[in-house]
Amino acid sequence: MSLLTCGLGAELKILCKSDARSLTAESSLQTVCLSVFEGVWDDRLVNRKPPETGLQDLAVLYSLWQPGTCLLGTSGTMDSPGYNCFVDRDKMEASIRDLGPKELNCTELQELKQLARQGYWAQSHALRGRVYQRLIRDIPCRTVTPDASVYSDIVGKIVGKHSSRSLPLPEFVDNTQVPTYCLNTRGEGAVRKILLCIANQFPDISFCPALPAVVALLLHYSIDEAECFEKACRILACNDPSKKLIDQSFLAFESSCMTFGDLVNKYCQAAHKLMVAVSEDVLQVYSDWQRWLFGELPLNYFARVFDVFLVEGYKVLYRVALAILKFFHKVRAGQPLESDNVKQDIRMFVKDIAKTVSPEKLLEKAFAIRLFSRKEIQLLQMANEKALKQKGITVKQKSVSLSKRQFVHLAVHAENFRSEIVSVKEMRDIWSWIPERFALCQPLLLFSSLQHGYSLTRFYFQCEGHEPTLLLIKTTQKEVCGAYLSTDWSERNKFGGKLGFFGTGECFVFRLQPEVQRYEWVVIKHPELTKPTSFKSSESAASPSLLSHSVSSDPADRLSPFLAARHFNLPSKTESMFMAGGNDCLIIGGGGGQALYIDGDLNRGRTGHCDTFNNQPLCSENFLIAAVEAWGFQDPDTQ
Repeated sequence: MSLLTCGLGAELKILCKSDARSLTAESSLQTVCLSVFEGVWDDRLVNRKPPETGLQDLAVLYSLWQPGTCLLGTSGTMDSPGYNCFVDRDKMEASIRDLGPKELNCTELQELKQLARQGYWAQSHALRGRVYQRLIRDIPCRTVTPDASVYSDIVGKIVGKHSSRSLPLPEFVDNTQVPTYCLNTRGEGAVRKILLCIANQFPDISFCPALPAVVALLLHYSIDEAECFEKACRILACNDPSKKLIDQSFLAFESSCMTFGDLVNKYCQAAHKLMVAVSEDVLQVYSDWQRWLFGELPLNYFARVFDVFLVEGYKVLYRVALAILKFFHKVRAGQPLESDNVKQDIRMFVKDIAKTVSPEKLLEKAFAIRLFSRKEIQLLQMANEKALKQKGITVKQKSVSLSKRQFVHLAVHAENFRSEIVSVKEMRDIWSWIPERFALCQPLLLFSSLQHGYSLTRFYFQCEGHEPTLLLIKTTQKEVCGAYLSTDWSERNKFGGKLGFFGTGECFVFRLQPEVQRYEWVVIKHPELTKPTSFKSSESAASPSLLSHSVSSDPADRLSPFLAARHFNLPSKTESMFMAGGNDCLIIGGGGGQALYIDGDLNRGRTGHCDTFNNQPLCSENFLIAAVEAWGFQDPDTQ
């Protein structure tokens, strides 16, 4: 016991050194604790040191007898929160002010959500630890999930005689640095030990760069390493398909990055425009979104996010990352970037976020974003995963970094792109708006009125079999407008020759000349117009005119499932009139007017406001057509 160096009084060192041979770890703890409380064990200790200091010393002493164990301080006073021996007390007190214990008697989920968002337990270290224990205990898990006893059994074999700080990190963390937050040297080493033990028990985890931050945070609020290990294992072993928590494969991670890019494109359009302007590969910027949360955010911010995350799930992470991007754009818009690397600039902004916004304001902004339902986001994630699988992208390539959004500059090649309507730059602008899963493709000219003639029948013939497509129109007044259309034009044949609307909420209309403007589905900005429903109820309730396609048992079988009309109970059909085609006309958008109407000879057209896109006229309200083009999306691997 001569190695005691953790602030114990000299008398305690001497006594323990002389008696250590005859004491077992647990009996010594009991003897010492009773002695301190009763004032029996040598009055020098009780009289010369406050009781809480004695208990903290005893916790350290016990942890030396029992490696991996660290008792919490138990004084219960507001001046002495229960930090464990892995935490640097000075850093912790400077980071998160502790106002002492509170009680939490709430059992209703809705009330718990409100308390988490309000930060009810954010300033009570002991209460946050108890809440984490309760919330994580209630996570539905696999039948066999490693617990604290498993950690005690395996940690010695796995760590061996290595110094904990020199331990290698598991390969699945992808060289992610372990955030120290307010951990001391011992805590930093404990995180490495726990991660290695998790890798031993979860051989199916192939890619999980968020895990070091999660383990580091949980260690601040755990009694010992074993309890922290058990909490992390329960999060990883969650088997509730509706409650996604942490990505554990490269496929899941990449599809979540693509999904985040889609959400930025819809809900942070100004920030997205900035990212496209300053970055050659905007998805590489968005692929950093998890690092903003699990690594760069200071502890007091990350802990507040994690509080809500444990109650509400993965969607919270998207919300907070979107809010971060909004604040970054607000602060940096109009200013020169601090470096030529916007990815690094955002990291630095997040690290110093306290200069810009408080944790409360960050969460307030996050929950002010009117995202779609968890179900709709899951559909988008599934579609992105399917697109990645079809490209064979399921594991990280060590030699070549995966790059998808580079095509904003590279896929639309200046040397081989030819259009009678748009320039390379304009096509790149359009390409930056499309869903991420089609960012893996290159533009393919399907129809050109100058090549194929001014015939709607020929237009359909050239476009059928392709999904999605891009429609471009140039008027005789040199105005340019168009539409991104999510669904194969062959769907029009299911209406028996009658004009019927089909498509999904991914459709949008736009104009490029005289100025750039995009109009998306009205429900995106006004979700109060609808509410998500289950597949069963929505399929039975929807109007036949909205269901232009059969409903697959696997929603990922649709190439464009996100915001599909069949997933909503809409107050009227006008909010989902996306696209329609007959022998004598083509229509985009409906309800109160049409965003685009083109006649069967591709000669005349008109545009006006419509309910589906809530758009202004895309060009002169009545126009003559100079040229029409339709573009598809070609997989570069099949060229």
